Amino acid sequence: MSIQRFEIGPRSSQAVIHAGVVHFCGQVARESEGQNITIQTREILGRIDNLLLVSGSNKSKLISTTIWLSDFRYFDEMNLVWESWVLAGHTPARAVVESRLVRPGFFVEIMVTAAV
Repeated sequence: MSIQRFEIGPRSSQAVIHAGVVHFCGQVARESEGQNITIQTREILGRIDNLLLVSGSNKSKLISTTIWLSDFRYFDEMNLVWESWVLAGHTPARAVVESRLVRPGFFVEIMVTAAV
């Protein structure tokens, strides 16, 4: 089986397709680092939309997602953005974890898998 990689970097690819499934690396808010959780979540979900598009998938094909929050105080605000983005009836399996992220200005990181 072939493996297809997108936005290949020195440490990771942003997306990898294998066996009909696209796996994303954790997405962070590169452009809105240090801004509020709502802005960061919107940026990340927009990035995920773009990666789904280039990989031949879409939000209706989400399988699972993991969301890391730097502080659970952000949970409700992040969920407001998430719930307006995700498609009703097509919600993925999901885990939300509180964790220290790679830089102090990142408050949320999101990783998804989807069918292609």
